[in-house]
Amino acid sequence: MINIRDKGAEIWENSGKTGRVAIATLSIALVASLPFMGGTILNTPIASYESVLVYPIAMFVLMAIGLNIVIGKSGLLDLGYVAFFAIGAYTMGLLGTKTGLNTWEILPIGIAMSMFAGLVLGVPALKLRGDYLAIITLGFGEIVRIVALNLGALGRSEGIIGIPTPPPIFGVEFSFDSHRIYYWTLLIMILFAIWMVRRLSARRAGRAWESIRQDEDVAELLGVPTFRYKIWAFVLGASVGGAAGVIYASKTLFIAPDNFTLQISILILACVVFGGMGNIWGVILGAVVLGYLPDRIRFLSEARLLVFGLVLVIMMNLRPDGLLPRKKREKAIEKKEAK
Repeated sequence: MINIRDKGAEIWENSGKTGRVAIATLSIALVASLPFMGGTILNTPIASYESVLVYPIAMFVLMAIGLNIVIGKSGLLDLGYVAFFAIGAYTMGLLGTKTGLNTWEILPIGIAMSMFAGLVLGVPALKLRGDYLAIITLGFGEIVRIVALNLGALGRSEGIIGIPTPPPIFGVEFSFDSHRIYYWTLLIMILFAIWMVRRLSARRAGRAWESIRQDEDVAELLGVPTFRYKIWAFVLGASVGGAAGVIYASKTLFIAPDNFTLQISILILACVVFGGMGNIWGVILGAVVLGYLPDRIRFLSEARLLVFGLVLVIMMNLRPDGLLPRKKREKAIEKKEAK
């Protein structure tokens, strides 16, 4: 005998999945079409709208997703995230100019180098917590920049020039002015990063990170191998930063230590906090706003920094948990499930 209630629930669930897939597909199509909206109100007054979409917006979104694994998911304060961005970029710069490898061949190497750096940093640093961890990660970011500044093989203060662009994809050429193809490349990487984070969040790693973020001591008492999962968070977060660095270097064709200052780490951290730590959609929104706003108000010249700072101060006072707070989203999900 068919249970009508169960059958109805199954149909409702399937229709809900179909609706979510449709919404996701439309959203991706809309985001992919953004480069064609340069003549609208979205246009930036001075900088090229399409170039702003690539850097800082898309690049900030990708790095913010990576940093969110460390800060939002695991509750670990990392102030040196720009180090992994720099390692990926310098891997691309060095191998791209010294070997015959192309960008797509260097990309996994850059990711691997950044993951190794995350492991090297994480093993000693993650034995500490709070302010001590923040200071160590801050120091690591500066160490990487200073090494690049003084090492002859990395070009010292002059940096590395002549970095090659990626080879064509399906006949589409990459060049310094090919903003759209770079944007779509970053969009694919962002979608993959979102998929990875959501898959991990729904599994044992996500539950372990959540327990560490809530109370690490209690998590250890419950048998969670906290050190192992903190290392995983650092390594995975570093991989995303390294991937962003490789694409950044192949886009700009030139990198120098001044491109990887503490300010970048602070901006990416601000994207995570401003959007809503732990909520991947909030983090993406925060990165879009903080990446786009400074260029949108660039006509204000030096005053734009004051306006930008005031917006941050006002918003963080009105919404201290971010634009899309994680707790509210979780409550909404629980309420929906209860119905």
